[in-house]
Amino acid sequence: MHDASPTMAPAQPQPQHMQALQRANEVRLARAELKRNIGLGTLTVAEVILACPWESASMTIAELLTSQRRWGTTRASKFLSSIGMPETKTVGSMTERQRGLLAAMV
Repeated sequence: MHDASPTMAPAQPQPQHMQALQRANEVRLARAELKRNIGLGTLTVAEVILACPWESASMTIAELLTSQRRWGTTRASKFLSSIGMPETKTVGSMTERQRGLLAAMV
């Protein structure tokens, strides 16, 4: 006779959309912490640009600049246009040379 208790099936991997949501949440939380540290002054934008941690790699430079105190969208926009860098450029897509120059200017 067969047992009436169900057998333990091996754990199924999460569906892809759930994995994507979990990853997006991790990135969002890490970015919020990064922005908070910049806002508090415990971390500078120049340090983030030079180090390029994983959570900042897909952030735009404008988003990073506006996380500083007293830097709004207008100031960031004017600064980036004055140096000829698009606001939509991501931190991770910059070359080492570009990172060094931008970090020195910020």
